[in-house]
Amino acid sequence: MEQTLKSYYTIHKGGIGEIVMKKSRFIATVSPANTEEEALTFIDGLKKKYWDASHNCYAYIIGTKNPTMRCSDDGEPSQTAGKPMLDVLIAKELTNLVLVVTRYFGGTLLGTGGLVKAYQSATIEGLDKSIIIKKEPGIHIRVISDYNLVGKIQYFIGQENLPLISSEYTDVVTLDLLVPLYKVDSFNNNLADISNGTLSPIEIKRAYFADINGKVHLF
Repeated sequence: MEQTLKSYYTIHKGGIGEIVMKKSRFIATVSPANTEEEALTFIDGLKKKYWDASHNCYAYIIGTKNPTMRCSDDGEPSQTAGKPMLDVLIAKELTNLVLVVTRYFGGTLLGTGGLVKAYQSATIEGLDKSIIIKKEPGIHIRVISDYNLVGKIQYFIGQENLPLISSEYTDVVTLDLLVPLYKVDSFNNNLADISNGTLSPIEIKRAYFADINGKVHLF
């Protein structure tokens, strides 16, 4: 994991939102997708589920560097469905997700402006029903200390608001915590100061993490 990696927003759990406009139903279904293959499989599944719908329009973004972005109007007038949906995802700075908006035609034409509004509104509704998280690059670090220093270390961890994964108290104290990538150097320096150079943090693994409902999750 390189220092240049940055945090990003994505979907932890997808949701389904629905709006009705002039008797047409627009059902937005959102899902995480880490590869383009996952996104396409999800889209195919929704097309089979809603086989009797008028349209199954989609948009997805995959990747954090030079992301892959695709969208489809699925028979709606050009630029009235897929692109407006994709624009919402871009505006919310989301990636690694796929969205399908299914339309059941209600008998009244909406016009190009009405279609854009409907598909964007459905997209927002679907995202509102999903769990959006911020994934941050960090390092799972282990610190093994005697009891004389543990109070200072725990105070420092609390002051820095570093997520604690686990703690074990035996003849020594073992603390596993997550340090955001941008804090690693300062963490190492502070730990050296606290321990007068006697403690060396152990790097367990590098991973993305996110705070979900107050609990830290590793990815």
